[in-house]
Amino acid sequence: MIKRDFFGSENNGGFNKIIEGTEITGDIVSDSNIIIEGDVIGNVSCSGKVIIGNTGKISGNLVCIDADIEGALEGELTIENLLVLRSTARITGDIETVRLAIEEGGFFEGACIMKKPGETSSRLLRDNAEKTALEDED
Repeated sequence: MIKRDFFGSENNGGFNKIIEGTEITGDIVSDSNIIIEGDVIGNVSCSGKVIIGNTGKISGNLVCIDADIEGALEGELTIENLLVLRSTARITGDIETVRLAIEEGGFFEGACIMKKPGETSSRLLRDNAEKTALEDED
């Protein structure tokens, strides 16, 4: 059943949605889940789940809790829990995750680091150290 909000529009269950035909240039930071069916040129950081649909593409890094990918991504992936690569997924870049599932036909080119649950990402530590160093310079 589709829920409708006060204004009568459909409620997609707490997902931000970037539809096919939309191109966003710049970084995206979200506390809510995201569905990407268009193009994102920049980094995506999400405190929830990111779904990249069949027509979706990210040219940049992805950091999130869970990811389900049918489309394409060129960049590094840091997934804190589960990464699912569907049969149409095309990934070029390194992966760091706790759990990984790849359907037959799913493609990924790069290195993969499997973390222990609750282990802090080495990329996140590196990024925070670089950010702190830059702030100290100011």
